[in-house]
Amino acid sequence: MTSLPSLFRFFLAGPLGGLVAACAFASDLSAWPLRPSAQVDSGGLFLSAVVEGAADLPKVRLAPAPAAGQTSTFTRAQITELVREKAPALATTNWTGAAQVKVTRRSRTLEETELLELLTAALQGDHVKERGELELRFTRAWPNTPVPDEPFTVKILELPAAGVTPNFILRFELRAGSESVGRFQVPLQARVHREVWVAGSNLRRGQLLRDADLMRERRDVLTLRDPYPAPTLENPMLELAENVPSGTPLSVRSVRPRPIILRGRVVDALVSEGSLVITVKVEALEDGLPGQTVRVRNLKSKHEFRGKVQNEETILVTL
Repeated sequence: MTSLPSLFRFFLAGPLGGLVAACAFASDLSAWPLRPSAQVDSGGLFLSAVVEGAADLPKVRLAPAPAAGQTSTFTRAQITELVREKAPALATTNWTGAAQVKVTRRSRTLEETELLELLTAALQGDHVKERGELELRFTRAWPNTPVPDEPFTVKILELPAAGVTPNFILRFELRAGSESVGRFQVPLQARVHREVWVAGSNLRRGQLLRDADLMRERRDVLTLRDPYPAPTLENPMLELAENVPSGTPLSVRSVRPRPIILRGRVVDALVSEGSLVITVKVEALEDGLPGQTVRVRNLKSKHEFRGKVQNEETILVTL
């Protein structure tokens, strides 16, 4: 036969445990002592927050939480009515302590380092992405700002049309769940770090890219114009399109496909008209890639015309 204490423990451990504990709490007190103030989070105002020594009370939500930075005040009569509505089994009018309860949101200070981390994460994920690793700094000190003491996120409201630049102004909103904590505008300095190709010595125009003295260095790509993006330099058909001084990052405009016909070279021009094809020697007047149209000059007549590059020795001309 099960003993009475065992049955009592069973009910305390089951679904009725909270109600039994609440009734035991109420019977142990001659009155319910109200706190003069209570701090809550966005989850709302609970009975345990307004009653002194109420650790054993069930979790009964009486009202929504006040907005961040605002205050709500509840009189004894209002709290009595809320308890009667939300938990009739706990209803009582036997209150002691404060005549009213001042309810505020639990808050803490948002410091500069934490905000920079939040802004960096938001801009990195949505705007900088794979361009590199973003680093931010405030150009003016961020004042320590009170915020709700609970998880919140950053929502980017406005960026300059050029996006993240070395110096820009950012508008953003702090949100705790679905609630707006505040909107702010801050001036920022930014760097985006990434490894780029840099000349290890002075490089000459016309060098094959794969043979050039190049090395990888971590640089701020926001200060560079179109850094060369290729992870390797093994393409044998690429060369330097300009001289690159030692220590200078390689740019997109510094690299070009290697021409197979060079200016000043003598090649064969295949001139066709209908079924008639003749071959003449011509001088290339400009560099040419496969399939590219270039100007040439007939070595005998000095007449200039244009033809399409077929290979290193031949240009096709259609009359």
